[in-house]
This record gives sequence, structure tokens and C-alpha cells, in this order.
Amino acid sequence: MTGPRPPPARARKDRLLTVHHLNELLLVCSLVLLIAVAAVRLSSRSGLPSLLIYLGIGIAIGQDGLGGIVFHNAELTQLLGYAALVVILAEGGLGTKWKEIKPALPQAAMLSTVGVAVSVGVTAAGAHYLAGLDWRQALLIGAVVSSTDAAAVFSVLRNVPLPSRLTGVLEAESGFNDAPVVILVVAFSTAGPVEHWYALLGKIALELAIGAAVGLAVGWLGAYGMRHVALPASGLYPIAVMAIAVSAYAAGALAHGSGFLAVYLAAVVLGNAKLPHAPATRGFAEGLGWIGQIGMFVLLGLLVTPHNLLDDIVPALVIGMILTLVARPLSVLVSLLPFRVPWREQTLLSWAGLRGAVPIVLATIPMVTDIPGSETVFNIVFVLVVVYTFVQGPTLPWLARRLRLGDGEEAADLGIESAPLERLRGHLLSTSIGPASRMHGVEVGELRMPAGAAVTLVVRDGSSFVPSPTTVLRRGDELLVVATDPVRDAAERRLQAVSQGGKLAGWLGTGGHLGHLGHRGHRGQDGQRGGRAAG
Repeated sequence: MTGPRPPPARARKDRLLTVHHLNELLLVCSLVLLIAVAAVRLSSRSGLPSLLIYLGIGIAIGQDGLGGIVFHNAELTQLLGYAALVVILAEGGLGTKWKEIKPALPQAAMLSTVGVAVSVGVTAAGAHYLAGLDWRQALLIGAVVSSTDAAAVFSVLRNVPLPSRLTGVLEAESGFNDAPVVILVVAFSTAGPVEHWYALLGKIALELAIGAAVGLAVGWLGAYGMRHVALPASGLYPIAVMAIAVSAYAAGALAHGSGFLAVYLAAVVLGNAKLPHAPATRGFAEGLGWIGQIGMFVLLGLLVTPHNLLDDIVPALVIGMILTLVARPLSVLVSLLPFRVPWREQTLLSWAGLRGAVPIVLATIPMVTDIPGSETVFNIVFVLVVVYTFVQGPTLPWLARRLRLGDGEEAADLGIESAPLERLRGHLLSTSIGPASRMHGVEVGELRMPAGAAVTLVVRDGSSFVPSPTTVLRRGDELLVVATDPVRDAAERRLQAVSQGGKLAGWLGTGGHLGHLGHRGHRGQDGQRGGRAAG
């Protein structure tokens, strides 16, 4: 018995992606990327979150826009959205300073668990009683919009000078709360009755524990390996770091844990481990994060059908108002009650609960599982995110100023680039003295570098020279420090201490005391972007 005859070779060829189609695809994608990159400048000047512009690009080239592209593949959107979110969480984790989020971990954990539960309950009740949705749709919307978006939070916080304690809470919350929300959305999207609440709580706790364990283990092992293996090319370090972070997500998910929590924690460990070529690695991750954001938002803009949104605008505005003015403030109040957080900080945390692509991506889950009314859920979430991001994002800096929570200029961590010299058993450390660094005015001899480390070159105003012990360092100087392998960590700690505390850092308790230079203590963030590779 023979099966159906295969289609002719010519027919099969017509369905394949040809070189001509590839050329068109590359042209469209490159133009979209260039437009999106140019839009970043517009968003930075206007305060408008860039995600809205990317969504607008997707709508503009979609079936109701100028491009006329018809795209309805919710499953592909969900898969690519998950992949983009992994990259965005990795980039955010690599740029997160451990010393800032460490004090905020208990508060972020409460917001990501208790806060999510309060937000889901209040939002779902409002969606059911005020917007007229059935309970499954109401619970789905409540769960979907209860997750703050990592991409939106990370991008907005770059431009809002908030105190580090608030930045730490918001960054950690956005990295943690995806995990319980994904579990809730999947549970509510399952055909048949929803699990009992105590079963859901147990499942959430187990997945969070597995994800945290996997993420910390992969991050620690990856950092250990990266510090003890010298790769033949500096460009391999960023690739290896991102591969380690992504492997944490995959390992966590395959172990039936939270892959999102795993990748974020692994990236936090890697970003604070003082790896070789760390600034270059963060720059590479930032570029991938931008690509992930642009691709995800444009794809979501393509998926939506604008003329189908009209009937869902009013319910979206009502539910968004409940979320923004009732559910989020109440979740912050209940979660932070044990910590006695001042009301001004609670107000800012309530308003800074930004939504972005994550809720829209999560809204595709019920569409993929064919839950009745899933398209209505997606449309409501899309309108809600667009409208309230447009309202909250640009007004966040204004609210921070009104609440007097803006940070003034303070001494920042010193960006230090490290390049291993394997055969010489040494390291080249390159750093620059920023405008807020207290290393300005300090003589080279007053740095009191440990034995085995020395400042060998200073670059000032485009020219370089070998400094003497009495050379006075200035803002804008770039230093090249040679350190032997045993004192490499000590040299970095001493440079960080002087940058933050000045020449008297050892006596003022700022850190870096010479009596403890041989001890491997806490390793802080490797600094900010802008360090220059040291060869």
C-alpha cells in the first residue's frame, strides 16, 4: 500500500525560503532595527518608554498598517518572547549590583509572592464585578498583569536617579516575580477546574526553590571556570558568559523549576564575580538585550489586530485603573508592612510597577491552549499595557522629584577591566576616574597598592605617561595597573575603596584596609559600563 505522492519538486521549492526571500527578509529586519535604534534617542529625550515605539513599529507594518503583513501565530510569538525574556533577564542580572539588591531581597521576595497574590485577587475581583468578565478570564488577566516587566523596569531605571535601596527593590522584584506569575497563568490556562490554592502555593514554592538552587549553582560554577580559564580571544568571554546564563534557564526549566529565576540569579552571580573583560561582556549583553526587546515588541505589535481592540478599550481602562490605583498600592502596602518603609517610598514603588512585554507575552499562553475568551484577554492586556505604560513611564521621574527621592551625584563604583596574562601569572587592570570618583586629587603613592601591584601608565587628555609616586590623579584619567595573580583581587578592592572614600579610605571604614588585602572577601559589582579593554 502506497501513501500519498509527494508534491512535485518545483512545488516543494516554492514553499522554501529562497535567497530572494532571504534578501527581502534581511532588508526588512535591518530597516526595522535601524528605525528602532533611532527611536531610542526620541524616547530618551521625551521620556516615553521605547517599548511603546517598538509596539508601534509592529502595528505599522502589520495587517492594519502600511506593511500589510498578516501574522497570527501566537505560539511562535510565545516561544520567541520567552527566548527574548531570557536574554533580557540575563542582561539585567549582569548589570545588577549585588550590594544594592542584597538589602532589598526580603522586600523583593515579599512583593514577588505576597504582593503578586494580593494583586491577582484584587485585579481579578475588579475585572469580574466591574468589567463583567467571567472568573477564569478575570483570574487570567489578574495573573498576567501582576508581573512587573524586567525590560521596562531596567530601561526606565537607567534614566531615573533613584536611591539605590529603591532601585534594588524594583530590579530584584522584576527579576523574581515572573516565576510565580507564569505558574499561575499556566494553571489558569489549563482546561478543566483550576487547582486548589494550596496546591498552587506548593508548586510555586517548589519551582522557585529549584530555580534559585540551579541559578546560584550554575552562576558560581560558571564564574569559577571563567576566572580560571584564559580564553584565546577576548571576544569569547561575552559569548561564554551569556551561554552560561542561558544554560541556567534551560537547566532550571528541565529540572521543573523556574528557569526565569535561574537565569536572573546566575547572571547576578556572574555580573558580580569580577570576570575578565567584564565591561565588554556587559556591553555585549546590553546589545543582545536591545535586540531581544526590539524583536519581542515588534512581534507583539504584529500579532495584535488594531480594529479588534475597539470593544475592549473600556474594560482595559477600567481594569488598568483598578490595577494601578488599588491593586498595586495595596500589594506594596501589605508586602512591605513588616519593613516599615516610609510612605513616600511606598508611593514611588506603587507607581513604578511598570508593565511591558512580559504581560503581553503571558497573554498568549491562553491563546495557545485555546481557552474560551483568550483573544479578549490578549486585547485587554495589550490596551492596558500600552495606555498605562504611556502614563506611568514619563511621569516616574516627575514623581520621584516631587517625593524628593531623586539621588544626587555620589561616589560610584569604579569600572575596572581585567585582562588575564596567563603565562606571566598576572593581570592588566584598566580603569578610568569618573566625575564622582574621590580618587581625584590623590597621588599615585597615596593609593597604597599592595605589594605586587603598581600603576604603570596614565592616559590624560589623549597622551600617556609613566607616573611617579607624586603624580596627582585627575578626573578623566585612565590608569593601567599591573598586578600579580595572588594580589589581583586585593588591588581591585583597594582601587574601589579609594574611589569611594578617598586617600583615607582604609581608616574611614570605606573598605580595602591593607591588613586584610590577602583575604578574599565580598566581591561587589565590577563597576559601570565604560571601562576600556586593557589589551
